[in-house]
Amino acid sequence: MPPFKAGLKRKVRSEKTAENVVEDKDSNSDNDGEDLLKGDLDKESDATDSEHEDIDAGSDGERDEVLFDDSVDSVLEDEEPGDDSLEESSDLTDSEGDESDGSEEGDESQSESEAEQSADSGAETGTAPSAAGSSDESNKKEKREIQKKESIKNKTPKETEKQQTNKKQNSKNTKQKEKIKMNSVDVLASKIEETKVSTEPVQQKDEYESGDTSDEEDRVNTAGDVPMWWYNEYPHVGYDLDGRRLIRPPQRDHIDEFLKKCEDPEFWRTVRDPATGQDIVLSKEDLQLLERLRSSRVPSAEHDEYEPWVEWFSREVLATPLRAFPEHKRSFLPSRSEQRQVARIVHALKMGWTKTRRELAAERRKKKERNFYNLWGSAPGAARPGPRALPAPRRALPSHAESYNPPPEYLLDRKEMKEWEKLSETPWKRKYTFLPTRHASLREVPAYPRFVRERFLRCLDLYLAPRAIKMRLTINAEDLVPKLPSPRDLQPFPTGEVLRMRGHDALVRSADFDPSGQYIVSGSDDGTVKVWETQTGRCLRTAALGAAVARVAWTPAAGLSLVAAALGRRLLLLNPGADVGAHRVAAATDALLAEPPPQHDVLMDERTSSCVQWETVDAEQWARGVRISIAHFKPVTHVSWHARGDYVAVTLAEGAARAVVVHQLSRRRSQLPFRRAKGLVQCAVFHPHRPLIFVATQRVVRVYDLVKQELVRKLQAGAQWISAMAVHPAGDNLLVASYDRKLVWFDLELSARPYQTLRLHGGAVRAVAFHRRYPLFASAGDDRYLLVAHGMVYNDLLQNPLLVPLKQLAGPEPRGELCVLDVRWHPAQPWLLAAAADHTLRLYA
Repeated sequence: MPPFKAGLKRKVRSEKTAENVVEDKDSNSDNDGEDLLKGDLDKESDATDSEHEDIDAGSDGERDEVLFDDSVDSVLEDEEPGDDSLEESSDLTDSEGDESDGSEEGDESQSESEAEQSADSGAETGTAPSAAGSSDESNKKEKREIQKKESIKNKTPKETEKQQTNKKQNSKNTKQKEKIKMNSVDVLASKIEETKVSTEPVQQKDEYESGDTSDEEDRVNTAGDVPMWWYNEYPHVGYDLDGRRLIRPPQRDHIDEFLKKCEDPEFWRTVRDPATGQDIVLSKEDLQLLERLRSSRVPSAEHDEYEPWVEWFSREVLATPLRAFPEHKRSFLPSRSEQRQVARIVHALKMGWTKTRRELAAERRKKKERNFYNLWGSAPGAARPGPRALPAPRRALPSHAESYNPPPEYLLDRKEMKEWEKLSETPWKRKYTFLPTRHASLREVPAYPRFVRERFLRCLDLYLAPRAIKMRLTINAEDLVPKLPSPRDLQPFPTGEVLRMRGHDALVRSADFDPSGQYIVSGSDDGTVKVWETQTGRCLRTAALGAAVARVAWTPAAGLSLVAAALGRRLLLLNPGADVGAHRVAAATDALLAEPPPQHDVLMDERTSSCVQWETVDAEQWARGVRISIAHFKPVTHVSWHARGDYVAVTLAEGAARAVVVHQLSRRRSQLPFRRAKGLVQCAVFHPHRPLIFVATQRVVRVYDLVKQELVRKLQAGAQWISAMAVHPAGDNLLVASYDRKLVWFDLELSARPYQTLRLHGGAVRAVAFHRRYPLFASAGDDRYLLVAHGMVYNDLLQNPLLVPLKQLAGPEPRGELCVLDVRWHPAQPWLLAAAADHTLRLYA
């Protein structure tokens, strides 16, 4: 930037101008050579020093700034300058005049003034002495400055003031006379010569002082995106925001760098600014910031990475409205007129009366296109209005026998000719409707004598024969069969009988595994309950109860040894653990049952006590293993344990509203959950996890919530008479068996109607069971087969259960009309236990 433009850019009053002094201390390499960045002088010190340093401020290298006032504009416009402008312009140059006068008075020697002038010229032309000058010259300069200051101090303030005023008046008078003599061009030329651009070193500022934590630092050098080698021939490296030159710092070679590294203790944290070339000493905050960045941490130490997250927006819908009164109907109901208008537009679009802009544009493009018709094409043309035109059936393409030169194998031999002649009266039975003939060339082919007649008959057929469209479905029988996985991919599952247990003298009505799967309990019509060992089939204990046992069920609680046995109107709880080797579990069970509950818990209402009675067990029954005896007013047909082992649901035959009774062992009391009869109850089963109970009547399965005491769902089985049911271990699916040979699968999350109905048995289905661990279920009944099927239930609600029949296991011989009365799965292994009517227990694996 030219120096006079920098002067024109700023207008500063003469009273407020403060000279910024830059002292050349580059030669002092010990202390001053390293402190390259200096700030502005304070205004107070500047004001006080200007009074004493007028004489020694004559160096242009130290002050190189000229500020124009409004008088310059008048000079440029060729107007005669007034007295005020001349005075102001003379004031601007007082400092220069003082400097020159001071040099002429003889305070300093002539050699000193010549040295200053040489320094000035070097500052203007950019050829200032290098920073590598000798130490003798720097010492001389320091001595000169000290002598100047002492001479100024020795003078009295009054004398100095008088001298300054006399100098100013003399300079004003002389310059006014000179300006009057000079024209406007000479004045402008003199101003340009006097103009000097001040240069200052880069000011070192704390980038964190302003509180700005952004990564973009203030740009000190405003030279722009230019290569730095452009400034190689100049003493400066760019300009600051005020247009002042940025002096190039002294350049050091490798020896100087090594010496500085040895002498400067701060050399290890000194970096060079590529924009200004200055050496910058990193502060403690900068080093901490670099350390945090190198360790992959947040730059700010005050930032907390683990502060609690505040969810300003959540997906929960607020139930509270925004206003205290409900919205008016007109806010969500359209007006009647708008509704009719929209309905008309929609109806017109549907009927084709009104077309959209896109359709209109397509029609215009279609009209502009040229239409070509394929005269020889066999494809039907565009559809015409009215009833659908049916194309005529196409004739078959000519074969090799119709050629004028057919191959020899298509020509008739003597034997075929005799048959041809025999069928002259019945020509429709011939192999061909024509006689294949061989000609030497196409010219020798005669005219077909029946061409006109056949063409006429063809046209007559097309005209008179009715044609109709028939929708034909090309469906193969294989496509109707669902694609199921192979049973080999669904292993393991039982494939045959591995163990048969004999010992009962009558029908085995029920059987069950203990929670560990080590023992089997069975109940028979001979009045006995037997405990078997699963691995060997050996009978460990037999308890004679004196009546036919209808149902047995082992408690699912692993820490107890209790078996519920239903015989007649009584429900007995047996403890077979001591006799089969589980002494500790049996002792813990006896200790738990020996403690009587509080009397206020035992009390029952009159309705419950009329049909249920808890009886005391005598010594003889205790010796047989009976621990608790509960008497009912009707025979017990079904027993079901709760998953925790504290509740037992009992189904009574013909009990009406009191057909389902729930017993609680810990409090020795019973409950009647229903007050009204909803049908003939067949069985009741607890939900595996939730407080629900499934009650099956003849045709319907009802699901009740025991906590809310309400009906949750009613399932229509579609069967004539329900016989048994089982709940999936996950609790989302239900399997129902019926006497009319059906297996009904319910998806409780899907619908109240059956998901799938299986008809895989030839007789009544009497028992169903789910495996606790494997996706298997089994069913058995009056036919000679036990059905094992794969029932996979997925966690994805969008995917339906997969039901695949796997195996039909050969069952026992039927006795009368009964074959298998109960089935149970092993708790851990894919083993199936069946209670048969031929007095045996069969284990399949």
